[in-house]
Amino acid sequence: VQLVESGGGLVQAGGSLRLSCAASGRTFSSYAMGWFRQAPGKEREFVAAINRSGGITDYADFVKGRFTISVDNAKNTVYLQMNNLKPEDTAVYYCAASSWGYSHQAYEYDYWGQGTQVTVSS
Repeated sequence: VQLVESGGGLVQAGGSLRLSCAASGRTFSSYAMGWFRQAPGKEREFVAAINRSGGITDYADFVKGRFTISVDNAKNTVYLQMNNLKPEDTAVYYCAASSWGYSHQAYEYDYWGQGTQVTVSS
């Protein structure tokens, strides 16, 4: 599975961005999908995940109520809608695919995209 993220950029605090992750290769719907992020000097951290059918989602506490993960299996694309962005959301955002199921753990994801930069100015 090849994953390509897009949609990152520079936004002011309180603004919104929608990240997209387009998948190609094996059957997209066979994988649970997740979003992670990594800020400079910090560990990669879990942001959100969605199960294979798209019926179950899970979020890190620091994004609950602000971010929404969704999937369009017809387009082989997973999205991360980010609202009310804060400067501390600044990071490289990665999407990932897991054949095991949705998880908070990066090591349970088999495939990763190259990342897209999100910068939130104060």
